Amino acid sequence: MLKNALLTLLSLAIAIGGGGGSVWYALKTQDGVGAIRIGQWTAFPDIGTPAADPYSKARVAREGVLALGRAEGLSFIAERDSGGEQLLRQCTYTIEGGFPTARFWTLYAADQSLGVVQTGRARLAALQSYQVLRQPDNSVIISVGSRPAPGNWLLTEGAGRMYFVLTFYDTPIASSTGLSDVTLPRILRVGCNA
Repeated sequence: MLKNALLTLLSLAIAIGGGGGSVWYALKTQDGVGAIRIGQWTAFPDIGTPAADPYSKARVAREGVLALGRAEGLSFIAERDSGGEQLLRQCTYTIEGGFPTARFWTLYAADQSLGVVQTGRARLAALQSYQVLRQPDNSVIISVGSRPAPGNWLLTEGAGRMYFVLTFYDTPIASSTGLSDVTLPRILRVGCNA
């Protein structure tokens, strides 16, 4: 009798622990159900629509973010650089390339909760399309790090993981047909502080 009770409890513990762990992993990973990937950038185009999958709805509920509808825009998240390495706050990066057509876009460095990285200074770790300097071919080069750089500079400080969140507002790429020929900027690691 005691043996059956212990086996039942063990089975329940494995089922609840395994189920909870798999749900946590599915909600935490950026390569989930309904995700599209362009280079190192990942987006969930259906996240703010009624057609969103249950995992996307759970991700929005857990993180407490305001999901954009298909007509409003699309957010891309990068957790790795072009070399496949995790993005770290103690490293410096260059984000370079063209940006798709949009009325407005924002780029910010995010922490684990996808909130803006706190820098301890009045300057936020964020840029937007109206304030960047562009190259003659309309591309953008952005330096990311703790030391000021000429041109476009995105401040990050501290240590640990970070993400880049690139959001396009009022853009044709938010429709399913607009994603096929989109290219997004590359994230190149320049160096890291020891």
